[in-house]
Amino acid sequence: MLKLKRVSARYDMLGSYVQAVDRVDFEVRKNEIFGIAGESGCGKSTLLKVMYDLVKYPLEISSGSVEIHTERKDGSPVVYRNGEIHKSWWKVISYVPQGAMHVMNPVARVKGQFFDAIGSYHDKKSKKQLQEEIVRYLQELELPAEVLDAYPHQLSGGMKQRVLIALATFLHPDIILADEPTTALDVIVQRGILTMLSRVQKKMKNSMVIVSHDMGVHYQITNRMGIMYAGQLIEVGPTEQIFENPQHPYTRMLINALPKVGDNSQREGIPGTPPSLKNPPGGCRFAARCPLAMDLCRAKEPAETRVGEDHFASCHLLEDDYSIRGGDSVAR
Repeated sequence: MLKLKRVSARYDMLGSYVQAVDRVDFEVRKNEIFGIAGESGCGKSTLLKVMYDLVKYPLEISSGSVEIHTERKDGSPVVYRNGEIHKSWWKVISYVPQGAMHVMNPVARVKGQFFDAIGSYHDKKSKKQLQEEIVRYLQELELPAEVLDAYPHQLSGGMKQRVLIALATFLHPDIILADEPTTALDVIVQRGILTMLSRVQKKMKNSMVIVSHDMGVHYQITNRMGIMYAGQLIEVGPTEQIFENPQHPYTRMLINALPKVGDNSQREGIPGTPPSLKNPPGGCRFAARCPLAMDLCRAKEPAETRVGEDHFASCHLLEDDYSIRGGDSVAR
């Protein structure tokens, strides 16, 4: 459905550049939920903007391509590429942006925001007919019809997020991109949002990409996932495999930082901070924080290595036929 081929994107900072996305290469398949995880500032949200063709100065794509493969109503294939993907917004690909508190028009009722976004796709219908369809869809998503007459400030954070998801999915797009859909929400509301996203995806049988720094979100809802660090995708694979057998030290440390039911021991964070994307280090970008780093890691960038069925990671320990288990390097 969605293919990224060696995509690099950067921000122009008045002559100098911040390389937010660096040679990212993966695909999102039909009828799957793909997760993108990593610490804040690793390039996740920028990557989502590139996928959605929301590329405006100072952001620019410096190399690579993004492609959406879909079909017309008559079944004939059609491909949208970066630079033209915006022509397919709402109908083929939709975007749930980060921060529901701030992305809605504060002086327009929810009803008006629906009409503005999707009205052009229903120009043969009256506003009354369109509103009736919107009400029916909101009810399917267990949202009261009354939200249409509300202003954004009259809705809770969780309700705003639900409204944004309803807006993004109303036209049944082939691909839905969701950027940190549960951020700043309490645990109970988070669960409701994730349940809603999962239900929408199963009913529409479309593809979904969810960006979140919360590994727990990915464990609950995604089929496959990719781990980003300092602008690069360093591990990709089925979610279950990644949680059961993480191959990159960074992935292992992210998972170990998760609280576990019944385990009251103190969780350990990842020491240090990610490198500057304005001037990233050579070699493996995680080497300065990695407890398993060797001289080779600081001198040479690791290649992507196949570590299992549909599971890939970039680490020199894997190239040297090592497996990362329990924080130690053990010969296979």
